[in-house]
Amino acid sequence: MDVASDPRIGLMRLLWWQEAIDKIFSNKLIEHPVAQALASVLHDHRISKIWLRRSVEARINDAKRDVTDIPKTVGELEQYAEDTISTIFYSTLQAGGIKSTVADHAASHIGKASGLLLLLKSLPYHANRNCHFRYIPIKVAEKHGLLVNEGGQLAVQIDSREGLRDAVFEMASVANSHLQKARELAGTVPAEARPVLLPAVPTQVILDTLNRVQFDVFDPKLTRGVLGVPPLWFQLKLKWHSWRGKY
Repeated sequence: MDVASDPRIGLMRLLWWQEAIDKIFSNKLIEHPVAQALASVLHDHRISKIWLRRSVEARINDAKRDVTDIPKTVGELEQYAEDTISTIFYSTLQAGGIKSTVADHAASHIGKASGLLLLLKSLPYHANRNCHFRYIPIKVAEKHGLLVNEGGQLAVQIDSREGLRDAVFEMASVANSHLQKARELAGTVPAEARPVLLPAVPTQVILDTLNRVQFDVFDPKLTRGVLGVPPLWFQLKLKWHSWRGKY
């Protein structure tokens, strides 16, 4: 959606992929190089249609929402993160032939944590583009004095920079809770599944960077390097966790 010149064009592309996934699983030929490569991977690794379909549909539903259509609770954003990110982890585990309820459970938590934190990091971008903080839920915004009524329409605005930091902190705390729950499962996650769960590392990097800037999403430090840390340090963290078989 963000690379399309017109939101309607972005939505059309998502709808095209929804149809493409249906065609792939119906063994129909698609004259598109990425779709053909995807079809080959899906065939070779027998990945379920449900995960890809759910990921695309979640993005379509989000694209159809008006910028003033704000989620009511953090739970709605957790579900969006589950549908768009956790599903990719499920597909990757399945592609590796890894059948583990514990690994799926950890993947669910990491996907939710990652999704929430990426939405927080993107708040300035969406605010500059749409003049709205559409990914701060109504209940959180109201709690921290950010909810206003614009002609009968609820909107989230920054009347208080401190209020915004408090709202971001509350949502980041939910993400941190998911990350901790995923790591509590580490001892029972199969060794072959742990590389799939390495996205927990960049998720932790975002969380740590937000903490360093006191959860001010407008702090320019968040946009430096890779998720707010030097690229070499980021690579070393990934290598260290991978070498130790941890996430």
